[in-house]
Amino acid sequence: MSMYATLEEAVDAAREEFLESAQETTDSDETPVPEQFNLQKYILQDGDIMWQAEFLSKEGESIESLTFRSGAAAQAIFDDDYDKRELEEEWLEESTLYEWDEGEYQHEPPLDTEEGEAAASEWDDEDDYPGRDID
Repeated sequence: MSMYATLEEAVDAAREEFLESAQETTDSDETPVPEQFNLQKYILQDGDIMWQAEFLSKEGESIESLTFRSGAAAQAIFDDDYDKRELEEEWLEESTLYEWDEGEYQHEPPLDTEEGEAAASEWDDEDDYPGRDID
């Protein structure tokens, strides 16, 4: 699964991938219905934010992302009937993954590099991790 710089790009790619997958697995001309929308937010060592999204036809399935919406809410996102700002506001920061090393992510930012300290300082400024003191 690929990561994208914007939430919209991630949703569009997930929609396309879901439709392609459904065409490969069924002979029906009906539009497939997603039952689950998964989303993951990543913060890279340089401070860039990346998103990963996926639509699934059955609830309870997940490859790499957290279940974010299911049922009618997942269908609304699939139909492009959603507010990007609302999704970003409802994202739980404790679910965000931070890059520690290339391709390795954890729930807290690394503090052992200059980039990590600078990024953590920025996150503190945004109250993503209140209580952390970084000079």
